[in-house]
Amino acid sequence: MSVHRRNASEDIDPFGAPEDYYGANTNPIAAPKSSRAGRTRTFSVSEPLRSHSGTPEPPQLRRGSIVPIHEDPGPPEKFEPGPLRRRGSLDERWTAPRQFYIASIDDTLEQLLQSEDTDHNYQITIEDTGPKVLRLGTANSNGFRQAVVRGTYMLSNLLQELTIAKRFGRREMILDERRLEENPVARMRRLISGSFWKALTRKVTPENIADMARDTKICDEYVDASGRVVRTESVRIYVPHDRPDQLRYFCSIRDQNPQLGLDVQQLPQKMDAEYIRSINKRPGLLALEAKQDPNDPSNLLNEPYVVPGGRFNELYGWDSYMMVLGLLLDVTPAAQTNLRLARGMTENFIYEIHHYHKILNANRSYYLGRSQPPFLTDMARRIYDKTLEVSPTSTKDMTDFLKRATLAAIKEYNTVWCAVPRLDEETGLSCYHPEGSGVPPETEASHFDAVLRPYVEKYGISQAEFIERYNNHELHEPALDEYFLHDRAVRESGHDTSYRLEGKAAYLATVDLNSLLYKYEVDIADFIRTHFGGELATPWGTVEKPEEWEKRAAQRKVNMTKYLWNEQDSIYYDYHVREKQQNKYESATCFWPLWAGAASEDQADKLVKNSLCKFEEAGGLVSGTLASRGEVSINRPSRQWDYPYAWAPHQMLAWIGLSNYHYGGAARRLAYRWLFMMTRAFVDYNGVVVEKYNVIKGAVPHKVDAEYGNQGADFKGVATEGFGWVNASYLLGLTYLNLQAHRSIGALVPPDVFFANLSPSQKELYE
Repeated sequence: MSVHRRNASEDIDPFGAPEDYYGANTNPIAAPKSSRAGRTRTFSVSEPLRSHSGTPEPPQLRRGSIVPIHEDPGPPEKFEPGPLRRRGSLDERWTAPRQFYIASIDDTLEQLLQSEDTDHNYQITIEDTGPKVLRLGTANSNGFRQAVVRGTYMLSNLLQELTIAKRFGRREMILDERRLEENPVARMRRLISGSFWKALTRKVTPENIADMARDTKICDEYVDASGRVVRTESVRIYVPHDRPDQLRYFCSIRDQNPQLGLDVQQLPQKMDAEYIRSINKRPGLLALEAKQDPNDPSNLLNEPYVVPGGRFNELYGWDSYMMVLGLLLDVTPAAQTNLRLARGMTENFIYEIHHYHKILNANRSYYLGRSQPPFLTDMARRIYDKTLEVSPTSTKDMTDFLKRATLAAIKEYNTVWCAVPRLDEETGLSCYHPEGSGVPPETEASHFDAVLRPYVEKYGISQAEFIERYNNHELHEPALDEYFLHDRAVRESGHDTSYRLEGKAAYLATVDLNSLLYKYEVDIADFIRTHFGGELATPWGTVEKPEEWEKRAAQRKVNMTKYLWNEQDSIYYDYHVREKQQNKYESATCFWPLWAGAASEDQADKLVKNSLCKFEEAGGLVSGTLASRGEVSINRPSRQWDYPYAWAPHQMLAWIGLSNYHYGGAARRLAYRWLFMMTRAFVDYNGVVVEKYNVIKGAVPHKVDAEYGNQGADFKGVATEGFGWVNASYLLGLTYLNLQAHRSIGALVPPDVFFANLSPSQKELYE
C-alpha cells in the first residue's frame, strides 16, 4: 500500500498550503533548475507496469483515494511474455505518484468549464451534465502523454486548484494527482485548518482600516445640496469615550491617509436607545481591544479575531465561542497561532463589556443595544487550560487573564442578564430583551415588507417614508413597537428567526439563555475557589465569594425545573413570563441544560430516551420539530431556525452535553450524521461549506431558501472561507469518531448503512 511520503527532501508536500504549493519554488517558470519543478522538461518518462493483456495494471487504492485513476496507455504494444513471478502483497504498482503538467492554466480552466460546467455557475457539481472526464498531460512526459481525470469530485477539485493557482498569479503548474483524489475528510480538515481560518481572520491595521470599516449591510444616507437622498458605503469607526489613545491613533491614520475617507467618531459616555437610533444613518465599525506597541509608543496593536464569513464580517458574539471550540483543536506547543486568535477574541469581549457594557451582537454601531448568547466563562476556561497545556510556564499571565475575564463576566451577569429589562423577578429567570427602537437597520431591505404593508396603506405613503417617520417617533403605532421589541429580542437570542420566538421573544425565559447563565454561575464559583484563593475583589467595591455563586446556580436550577422542565413531555420548554405558561415549541435548545450541567440525571435520561428521537434526522439534530413549526405558506414562510434546517451550534452543544451525562453513543451517532451530511455536500457540490443545512433525508443539504438564503454557497471556482462555526463543528465532530468512522465518512457510507453493518460490539459505540 502506498503511503503519504515525499520522494526526496526537496519535494513539495502534495497536500501543502496554497502559499507553499503554488509558491515560487514550485513554479516551472521561476523555480531554480536544481529543483524538481525546474526540471520538468528533463524528467524521464515513467511508464506504468503492464499486464499480460497489454493494458496497465490498475493501481492499488492509495490512502487518501476515492477514485483510482490510471494513465491512458495509447495503442497496445506487442507484449513479450517473460518468466512469471510471484508479486509481493505490498509492492507498489506505480513507480511514483503521478503529477500533471498544465502548460496553460487559463486554457485548461476554459476547457474544463466549457466541458463540465453545464449550468454556468463556475462550479462543477453532480447537477452538471458534462462527460465528467478530462485529459491532462503528465509531468513525467512533459505533457506529451495524457491521463484521465474522472468524476465530479476530482474535476471539481481540479477547478478549485486551478482557480487558486491563478489567484496566486500562476500561468502554468505541476499538479499532484493526490491533491485531486484526496480523501474528502482529509481535504476538508486540511482546508479548514490551513486556509479557511486564515481567510476569516481580521486585525485592524492602517493598511486595511478602510476595508474593515466599510459596511456591506447598510449604507450612509444623507440629503445633498440639491435635495437628493444619497446613499454611500460608510467608512467610519466609533471609539469609546474613555480611550483617548485609540482616538489619537485612528485620527492619525485618517489625517495621514485622506484618500481613505475615514470618519472617526468618539462615542458619548451614555449610549441609550435614542442615541443608538440617532446614528443608524451614520453606521460604523466599533473599535476593539488594542495595546501599545512596545517598539513604537505612538502605535497601537489591535487584537485579532475571526469572523463568521459571508456578509457577517465583524466580531460576532456566540459565533466566536463556537469557532474557539474548533480553533483550539489545532493548537500544539509548536503551533499556537489559533490559540492567539482565540485569546484575541476573548480579550475583545472583555473590552466590549468594559466600554460598551455588554458582549455585542457584533462590533457595529447599530448593535450597541443588543447582546448575544453569553459564553464568556467557558471560552476563558478553555483558553486558560489550552495555554497551560502547551506553555506550562504561563501560569502568572493566564491567572491574570482569567481574573479579567471573570470580572468582565460578573459585570455582564449583573448589569445585562440579571437586571431590568432582561430579568423576570417572579421566576428568577432571564429573557432576551435588548434596548433599541424603530426598524432594525441592518436587515435585508425586503424583510419587513409584509409587516409594514398595512401601515403603509393606512397612511398612504411610501414604505421608505413610513420607516423614516416611524423611526423619528412622528408616527405612533404601539402594536408595531411591540413587534420590533420582540424582533430585536429574537436577534439577540442568535436564533433569528424562528416561529418559536416570533412575536414573544422578549417575554420568554428561554431554556438556552438560562442554561448559559447557570454555567456562568458555576464557572465563576469554581474560578474564585480554585484560582483566586476563595474570594475576588471587584473594581466596583464588592468581594465575590464562591458560596454566593453556588447558591445562585442552585436556585436557578430549581427555577429551571419549576418553570422550564415538563415532566410529562420529558423536555425543556421556554416559559412565557407574561402569560405565565410554558411555550410548548420543541426546540433543539432543550439539550443546552446538558451542556451546562443544569439537568438532573433523571431529567437527562428522560430527555435522551423520550425526546432525542424527535430531533434526530438523517443529517443530525434539526432545529425544531415539524409538529411545532406547523405549516408554511406564502403568508407564513419558512424561518431559517425552524424545521427542516439545522445549525452547527446545536450539534456541538448537544455532543458535549450528551457526553457530559454519559450518552457518548448518542453524541457519536449524531456527529457521524452531521459530518457525513457535510462531507456529502462537499464532495457533490464543489467543496461547499455553508452556514446551515437542510438535514431531512433526501434533501440537497446546502440548498436553503429560507430568508436570506445560505452564506458560503455563492462562490466562483473555490470556496475560500467555509463558514466559521460550521468549520469548527467539522473539526470537533471528528474528535468524537474513531478511525473506522472517519474512513466510512471519507468513503461516503450513509449513516444508516454504516450503523446497520457494525458488529454488535461496535454498535454499542453509537447507542
